[in-house]
Amino acid sequence: MPPILYPRERQLLDFVSQFIQRYGYAPTLKEIGQAMNINSPATVHEHVDRLRIKGFIKKLDGTARGLEVVSDHFRNTAGMGSVELPVMGYIAAGAPLEPYTDPNFYLTVAPGMLSDKKAGYVLQVKGASMIEDGIFDGDYVVIQHQQDAQNGDIVVALLPNGLATLKRIYFEKDRIKLMPANAHMAPIFTTHVKIQGRVVGLIRKYSS
Repeated sequence: MPPILYPRERQLLDFVSQFIQRYGYAPTLKEIGQAMNINSPATVHEHVDRLRIKGFIKKLDGTARGLEVVSDHFRNTAGMGSVELPVMGYIAAGAPLEPYTDPNFYLTVAPGMLSDKKAGYVLQVKGASMIEDGIFDGDYVVIQHQQDAQNGDIVVALLPNGLATLKRIYFEKDRIKLMPANAHMAPIFTTHVKIQGRVVGLIRKYSS
């Protein structure tokens, strides 16, 4: 059984793996820092070293791009021209994020869905809160890791009570509005949220 990956480590490893799949070579520590919003090279090096100690990556001496993902512990098989994203769990309106039952479930997406400076992941939607935006129960949404958003973006928002929701976000004068795309549902108003990522794509699987 592989060692435990903490969320920040998982995000970094996702970025390195997806960068390699996209370009065929590893990112530099500077590029990792930019993607993770980490200004200190020493902090980036510390995160990378933890992943090396845990066996998720190897460091090759003598090159700025000398990182290699250890495939025994982490999937990295999409190849050039596509990127495999982990399906991390379910997102439902006003419920905690629920981990996916299969930790090895990945979906392949076109690399153009994501910024080349950000990692991504996938969540499966539960419920009908975004149906008027064409996001239906059972759909998979592609999420780009980021902690900021613009008015009108569809985001994964973590509320102060620990519940998560998929909504359009609007920053008002003294509050934040999380707006569903369903005329039968009311918006959520709050003064603080943690943005877990922005929706950049949709995958729908049809049953035969």
